[in-house]
Amino acid sequence: MIDLLVEDTDPDEPRPAAPLFVPVRLGSAGGHQLRFMRTPLGVRTAVGFTSARRLAAVLGAGQAWIRLAEPALRALSEPLGVTVVTVDPQLTAPAPSPAGIPRQAGACARRFAPYPDPGAVHALLDRVPHDRGPEE
Repeated sequence: MIDLLVEDTDPDEPRPAAPLFVPVRLGSAGGHQLRFMRTPLGVRTAVGFTSARRLAAVLGAGQAWIRLAEPALRALSEPLGVTVVTVDPQLTAPAPSPAGIPRQAGACARRFAPYPDPGAVHALLDRVPHDRGPEE
C-alpha cells in the first residue's frame, strides 16, 4: 500500500532548509508539548522560527524550544487539527505600557478603579444599615 502525503502549501514556495526552532511548553506528564498560536484572523497555527534569536525576539528569552524540521512540525500538529504552519511570525499585539496596562486601555483604566476585593465589599455591606421593611 502506498501512503500519499498531501500538503496544503504551494510546491514552489520556499521552505526552510534547516530545522526550525519550535516553541514548546512543559506538559502535565513532564514531556514537551507544541505551543500553538493564532493568526490575526483567529486560525490556530503551529509556529517555527529560523533562529533562536527570532524566537526570543517574539516570545522572550525564557521560552523553551526544540528543533524540528518543517515536515515533522506538520506531522505532529495535523492530528491535533492544526493544519497551518507559520514560519517567523511577528508579534501583532501592541507593546504594553511601562505600567503593564495596554495603551488602548490607559484612558479607561484612569477613570475606573480596579475591581475591589469581594471580602472588602462584604465588610462594607455589613456596616450599611439595611431596610428591614415597615415596622409593625
